[in-house]
Amino acid sequence: MSLTRTHTCGELNASHVGEQIILNGWVATRRDLGGVVFIDLRDRHGITQIIFTEEEKELHAQAEHLRSEFTVGILGMVRERGQETKNAKMSTGEIEVVAESLVVYSKSQTPPFEIKDGIATNEEIRLKYRYLDLRRPELQANLVLRSKLYKTVRNYYYDHDFNEVETPVLMKSTPEGARDYLVPSRVNAGRFYALPQSPQTYKQLLMVAGMDRYFQIVKCFRDEDLRADRQPEFTQIDVEMSFINEEDIYASTEGLMKEIFTTTHGYEIPAKFDRVTYDEAIRRFGSDKPDTRFGMEICDFTDIVASAEFRVFNSVATSGGAIVGINVTGGNEAIGRGAIDRLTDRVRKETGAGGLIYIRVDKDGAKSSVDKFVNAEMVQAMADRIGAKDGDLVLILAGKQPDVFTQCGDLRLMMAKEFNLIKEKQWNFLWVTEFPLVEWDEDSQRYHALHHPFTSPKPEHIGLMKTDPAKIKARAYDLVLNGNEIGGGSIRIHDTETQQNMFELLGIREDEAQEKFGFLLEAFTFGPPPHGGIAMGLDRIAMLLTGATSLRDVIAFPKNQKAQSPMDGSPGMVETNQLDDLHIKLKPIVKEL
Repeated sequence: MSLTRTHTCGELNASHVGEQIILNGWVATRRDLGGVVFIDLRDRHGITQIIFTEEEKELHAQAEHLRSEFTVGILGMVRERGQETKNAKMSTGEIEVVAESLVVYSKSQTPPFEIKDGIATNEEIRLKYRYLDLRRPELQANLVLRSKLYKTVRNYYYDHDFNEVETPVLMKSTPEGARDYLVPSRVNAGRFYALPQSPQTYKQLLMVAGMDRYFQIVKCFRDEDLRADRQPEFTQIDVEMSFINEEDIYASTEGLMKEIFTTTHGYEIPAKFDRVTYDEAIRRFGSDKPDTRFGMEICDFTDIVASAEFRVFNSVATSGGAIVGINVTGGNEAIGRGAIDRLTDRVRKETGAGGLIYIRVDKDGAKSSVDKFVNAEMVQAMADRIGAKDGDLVLILAGKQPDVFTQCGDLRLMMAKEFNLIKEKQWNFLWVTEFPLVEWDEDSQRYHALHHPFTSPKPEHIGLMKTDPAKIKARAYDLVLNGNEIGGGSIRIHDTETQQNMFELLGIREDEAQEKFGFLLEAFTFGPPPHGGIAMGLDRIAMLLTGATSLRDVIAFPKNQKAQSPMDGSPGMVETNQLDDLHIKLKPIVKEL
């Protein structure tokens, strides 16, 4: 027997009093109070209190055997709770349901953890029993919001004349910056597909094909070390457009973000986002994904102290390094001498900086921790430049560039968290633009693309590709939200000569380029349009919208930090005959694992 529900467990209120209703769900809790049995019945919409009275003896006896996570159906009458028992914290707190019939669909063992929000259970246990973890209201709310996010993205792009096109999941292995997940081909012995790190080459081919405006919510795969905001498989909002420039990408993406935040949470965000160049972001914030919800910007003191007798300042300045710092408002009183020593140790461990120098400012002026070596005029000049006032503390680092700016950026975030300066309910979007096209890698002694090999240099910098590559700025951009990179893209190279020059710059031989990208290069000989795009991390956007601290809390069935699923045991071993079909033989050491 089953009961077809008439309402969910989150919708009943005083307007339903006197109605006979049917609810289905799970027993969240059971309480036996002096002959009356109460259960809280839960589904993904909420919780409703059910009462079993002794007037219905058989029904009451059934209820006494209910336990947590039994799945049941209830037929009953809605009645108003007494004034003293109403619960303003519950959407259904004005009413309760007096049970008239009970159906137990299935029983449950005692769960390995409580099915409620805010549990402190080990994450490995939660992932092993993920189907139980997903019964918890906070995770269900995360998945509901994620579903709403999918709908909003699709509606927005459909309304703006984009076409949703699926690209292959089995593709050719091409260098994208991380390791590929490889899939052996049974019918093509010794050959492998790769799972896409992104649909980069395919979306560019779609532009060659004349699709004009493409988008896709797509699964991507990268075989790399994991952390809280990284998964081996992740979801990307992928976009590409023809006959456009950066301003078109900015406008389209800003419109999407406004739609997402309005639809999912009712938040109002600016119609246009602030912009900062890569170089400015590093010098002001020490990061290419700066959190601008608070100030405490980095200040450069190098010119002031370059001539100081203090060896650290002098040697750093003359070797092309920098002396930089941040001003902690009110820090002079809040951070004592002992705390400074502990902070110095922490800074060394967490940022890699060589040490920490400070200036304390009070009503008598500025005094530094290196007054023996730096004259008072220089110390006061540093305090004046950064705007330090009575009660402030200036923290200073010295080192080579750009490392010292990055270290100071880490220190900036450290102090912001320490002094609760980050406005949690504020949403600060920022475009970071004009990234370097390439960066030098000491290990391989060659240049690597900062984004990917198809990113276009700024037109006025094309001539530098053969003379001074380090000075080339790319037509690349990242979208940053509250210190998190949530998207990135570029205007692409669309002419063969520039693309060949880019491959030469990256040390990719002509035969290697043909092997890896020949299909794309050939397509570019058939009139490719100017084009560009962006890819946004849907998982990360969902994580920020829900306030989750890990991507795993917004993905239904995530992997752990070893890229494993404790629930189903993947990745797992396979039968020898399956390997034989794929023409694969395992090394002896692998067989023993």
